[in-house]
Amino acid sequence: MAKTSPSGEPAAHGHAHGHGHAHGHGHSEGGLPSKNRARPLEAGAGRGKTLFFDTPSGVAGDMTIAALLDLGVPWEVVQGVVDQLPIPGIVIQQSAVMRGAIGATHFSVSFPPEQPRRSFREIRELLRACALDQEVLAMSLDIFQRLAEAEAEVHRISADEVQFHEVGAVDAIVDVVGAAACLSHVGARVLSSPLPMGSGSVMSEHGVLPLPAPATVNCLAGVPTYAAGVQGELVTPTGAAIIATVAESFVTWPSFVPERVGWGAGTRTLPDRPNALRVALGASSQERPSVLSHTVVEATVDDMTGELAAHALSALLLAGAVDAWATPVVMKKGRPGLVISALASVERAGAVADVLLRETSTIGVRFSEVSRRELERRVVQIDTDFGPIPVKVSGEGSDFLEVKPEFDACVEASRRHGVPVRMVVDAARASWAARR
Repeated sequence: MAKTSPSGEPAAHGHAHGHGHAHGHGHSEGGLPSKNRARPLEAGAGRGKTLFFDTPSGVAGDMTIAALLDLGVPWEVVQGVVDQLPIPGIVIQQSAVMRGAIGATHFSVSFPPEQPRRSFREIRELLRACALDQEVLAMSLDIFQRLAEAEAEVHRISADEVQFHEVGAVDAIVDVVGAAACLSHVGARVLSSPLPMGSGSVMSEHGVLPLPAPATVNCLAGVPTYAAGVQGELVTPTGAAIIATVAESFVTWPSFVPERVGWGAGTRTLPDRPNALRVALGASSQERPSVLSHTVVEATVDDMTGELAAHALSALLLAGAVDAWATPVVMKKGRPGLVISALASVERAGAVADVLLRETSTIGVRFSEVSRRELERRVVQIDTDFGPIPVKVSGEGSDFLEVKPEFDACVEASRRHGVPVRMVVDAARASWAARR
């Protein structure tokens, strides 16, 4: 995967939107203090709160880390995970900068230029060999999985075969692991604004590519975007993979009470806006309901086979539906039929309806506004005798705790080891309980 500059020239050391590397050798340092360094954010300070990414100028991996450092995440959180990477010579820095009239933090990475090409398979094994916190590891692997699958779709190869550009691989590793460490440290649910898309073209290792970059668009499947009216790259593939993986939903602005704000600076000057990412951490307002607004999109059909109905449900989920199901019903004149239903965010309801019309025999769909209450959730990677298993933990710290090992991962582990899948599920649950 080549990292390229929106100017059309190859960027040797990262995206011009975010990174501005000055390669050299020396010790890692925190750079100039940001405005929040005097009151660092304690680990878990965001539990039960909302962390909102406000992205009018886009998002990149380094801007994400910079904004979270500016919010108050201690420098040692990022330095600690970078120190665990088996890549010698990485130097990270932060500095206080101005973007227009706004003070912000800039984050940069430098390292020796002689770097091997790294495939997604090699990066995955590299991260698993590190002594990373289980939550940081699981989040990092999820982000890289999305990024690799997006690149694989572009080049029509398997995700494991995706090759990351020699320098871009190190950039991506630091950005992904650093962002995961910061987000894990905060511990809040993540929301984001819809993402702005720049236009034009860019020169890459693979030749001229349109903007937004193909991998970026693939990473953002199911994410609301809009045309920003800016020539150049606003959302990088790494930034897209991070925000699409960690954000629960995308809203223009959530109902919450902001408590502190951080600004992460990009490098390039934008013609009509400060090149900075804003993150705001806050508590739910008293007026905010304890439920989220969603839309049920549904249609009733009487001439579909079970195979076609099952395919339609899968297509609805791929289109961004939160859930999809089929209900048998008796229609007029006693005919058996199905109600095909999908639950979607308000922003995704239109796209989900399009899929329902395309993949079923219906000629019309119904919309019903509903409210949905959600438990906070996170995914942790649990070590078991059968290998690492992702476990979804919901309602932590409440009376509604639910621990569910990812079933597909359990099935794969059971096949590798020749044991019943229930044994892997039980082992993952027991390993999680032993960590508490």
